[in-house]
Amino acid sequence: MASRTLTPLRIGSRRLQAPQTPQSWAQLPVRTVVSASKAKPYTQPSTASRPPASTWASKPAAAPTSKPSATTTSSAPPAATSPRIPTPAVSGTPLPDAPATPSPSVVETDSNGQPIDWTQSYHGLGTSAFSPETAAVLQAPIDPDDVEVKPDGIIYLPEIKYRRILNAAFGPGAWGLAPRGQLMVHEKLVTREYALVVHGRFVGQARGEQQYFSEEGVSTAAEGCKSNALMRCCKDLGIASELWDPRYIRKFMKEHAMQQWVEHVTTKKRKQIWLRKDDEVRYPFKKT
Repeated sequence: MASRTLTPLRIGSRRLQAPQTPQSWAQLPVRTVVSASKAKPYTQPSTASRPPASTWASKPAAAPTSKPSATTTSSAPPAATSPRIPTPAVSGTPLPDAPATPSPSVVETDSNGQPIDWTQSYHGLGTSAFSPETAAVLQAPIDPDDVEVKPDGIIYLPEIKYRRILNAAFGPGAWGLAPRGQLMVHEKLVTREYALVVHGRFVGQARGEQQYFSEEGVSTAAEGCKSNALMRCCKDLGIASELWDPRYIRKFMKEHAMQQWVEHVTTKKRKQIWLRKDDEVRYPFKKT
């Protein structure tokens, strides 16, 4: 009985695996499959629930979609891109203070036509005197109200006053300081040599110095070193020459300065300091 049952099942499975055309659905014979446990009749599905064969035959098969391969994409020529157009300049002429190519007339040259190297040149030294009007501004007596007094009794003219005198005599931009060497950084002291150049002529040279107390203050000390060199170079032009005259110093100290006992706010040490008579004791000292 079991062998008879297996034979129809094998035949049905073979027919189901074989490709069937829509027309062959109607020709399938109706078979009853009997199993060993319980026989159930197999009936053909009704044609009402299934679309007619003619509809299936008339419907075109969908064309298979294929993804483009990597080789097809890579072989396609790249799209043409328009060339980049540079942005036009705002003005066709360069700035006056930054010419595109320096003119030969701008570069200072010596008598031999060679460019002047102000790091070592003495071009124009002592060639001619300045005008009487310029000399009058440079050698004018200093105002006692502009002179300052250090606590150790040294009098000085602030560095900004020297610059104002130079600007009044020659005009801003007609003079300058040219470094004559590298900045020398020593322990707690920086020095550098500068040359004072006026109207393209070497006027004077001096070495400036300035103390500092930490590595963070080296840059500030370098600026103070430049100011100190400017004050020393101005001696050759006669600016504030009274400050190096011993008689003027004694007279000034007698008329405008005094000594005062003070106490240091932090260390509580007492000592005498010099200050102007119209000045007051300032931190870190207090009057005792």
